[in-house]
Amino acid sequence: MTPASFHNTVLDWYDQHGRKDLPWQQNINPYRVWVSEIMLQQTQVSTVIPYFERFMKRFPTVQKLARAPQDEVLHLWTGLGYYARARNLHRAAQIVVAEHGAVFPADVSALSSLPGIGRSTAGAIASISMDIRAPILDGNVKRVLARFHAIAGWPGEKPVESQLWKIAEKYTPTRRLRDYSQVMMDLGATLCTRSKPRCHECPLAKHCSAFKAGTVSQYPGKKPSKATPVRQTLMLLLENEHGEVLLEQRPPSGLWGGLWCLPEIGDPALLKGALNERGLNGGRIKALPDFRHTFSHFHLDISPLRIKVKPAGKVVRETTRQRWVKHNSPGELGLAAPIKKLLESL
Repeated sequence: MTPASFHNTVLDWYDQHGRKDLPWQQNINPYRVWVSEIMLQQTQVSTVIPYFERFMKRFPTVQKLARAPQDEVLHLWTGLGYYARARNLHRAAQIVVAEHGAVFPADVSALSSLPGIGRSTAGAIASISMDIRAPILDGNVKRVLARFHAIAGWPGEKPVESQLWKIAEKYTPTRRLRDYSQVMMDLGATLCTRSKPRCHECPLAKHCSAFKAGTVSQYPGKKPSKATPVRQTLMLLLENEHGEVLLEQRPPSGLWGGLWCLPEIGDPALLKGALNERGLNGGRIKALPDFRHTFSHFHLDISPLRIKVKPAGKVVRETTRQRWVKHNSPGELGLAAPIKKLLESL
């Protein structure tokens, strides 16, 4: 199948069946496309839509995002996960405003230099919002191309990824760039899905190597499996006489970076020391049900302890990275998902 035939075929399908009413497809500009692409990384469209709409209502321009406190940005991201995306989004907005006059650079390389923007995301921003010819290769596109050409191996391996980039470059047209980028993502998201692909509806089926060989399920190759490690932690719901719970802000980087979380200890024997550090005396302790929170690279088994506390002295020592909040109205803070779940359970 020639490149011209390939992109003509998928564009014809897009005209009839492609998605054209998603929120970020309206009032298209680089800022809106960028925010949507970051949110859509490893997250389904149906999940992203309400987050995107709230985000745009609060931060309609890159300037407003750049000026916002990080807490506010993380608060609006709470529940989407992969919080480094939100921190990078905030930092990139500040760079675009400070170094580019609030105008996104019309260059894939320059876009890729911004925090959190890789080659594929840069290609999507450039092609969809600026009509620049730039290939994309997100997870959906990798799946379509790997099956179409029966490319063996896990796309996370450099040789496989490089091969897919060459194919993506070859097929990218010089016209209707916005529609082409969108249709390639649509095909992977709606027809060429990871499980139960709808091959008989796919416009590429009769030329697809994997479909013709009956080996669609073998592509793309799976990531080499390894045992997922498990970690344990004790989360402390320290509740004062006013019914408020102590939250502490994490360091800017690392796990749940910049988010507000509960104090943690690794061993019950450390509880007294943890209370002393915070100028607190502990009272009644109630163990809440254990639960598991799964990250991309490990499981975290959480044992929550609800503890009534009082100041050890006249005043509970508090820092700028600590805050007492009502469990049912913590305010506009960026909360890690398990913390939000625990506060709601009280």
